[in-house]
Amino acid sequence: MIFLGVGRGDTAEKCQEMAQKICHLRIFENEEGKFHYSVMDVGGEVLVVSQFTLYADCSRGRRPSFTQAAMAETATVLYGKFINELRNMGLRVESGIFGKHMEVSLVNDGPVTIFLEC
Repeated sequence: MIFLGVGRGDTAEKCQEMAQKICHLRIFENEEGKFHYSVMDVGGEVLVVSQFTLYADCSRGRRPSFTQAAMAETATVLYGKFINELRNMGLRVESGIFGKHMEVSLVNDGPVTIFLEC
């Protein structure tokens, strides 16, 4: 599962760079328990969910600020671009609907969750 936050200043080139990184990041274990395989190596699939709240700034006051998140018009385009980049690399990709309220279930099998920023 990929929770994708699109920030101000993000570009189509950044989407391509992030897709490349994710496709080849070795985050699946080998027989010895070492991270050795990528999602491509294991024939994995991904679910991409738009998550602007990753840009929440809670440093002041009691209400999060989202001023660092990209505007919806830009974020929608880049969200679609990122998904297409993953698909073009051969991954099977499912996605949420940008800007919609969705109920998503996740079973996190293991202690690994990675925050990746390019």
